[in-house]
Amino acid sequence: MPVPLAPYPTPPAPYTPPANGAQSQLVCSGCRNLLLYPVGATSVCCAVCNVVTAVPPPGTEMAQLVCGGCHTLLMYIRGATSVQCSCCHTVNLALEANQVAHVNCGNCRMLLMYQYGARSVKCAVCNFVTAVGASTSTTEQKFNT
Repeated sequence: MPVPLAPYPTPPAPYTPPANGAQSQLVCSGCRNLLLYPVGATSVCCAVCNVVTAVPPPGTEMAQLVCGGCHTLLMYIRGATSVQCSCCHTVNLALEANQVAHVNCGNCRMLLMYQYGARSVKCAVCNFVTAVGASTSTTEQKFNT
């Protein structure tokens, strides 16, 4: 007598990424590796350290910088003015790419442009180093290069 076969359960549908293949990235909160994830995910599990990192809400613009203390890649919400590294606890100044300032060279008076937050700027014409932000008259020096 034949035994009736029960139908196999249907396998779960495989994950299909969004039609446009859109991906985003964030830094793992455990090992600091860069993680790629499909748009729409709410969290990402790192394949290296198995730590689950929450994904910022949609529409949140993120930026990156390298920590000045330990050279770890840091991600932060765009618009933040400073970012504390979770590895070495250094507080890093977060600058937008277009934040620049101007100063006249202390020697030849050429107008110089430099990244906002720099301590000094070297003139490309006369090689004079002009300190910015602090007392400029006592910290200027000339490089012999």
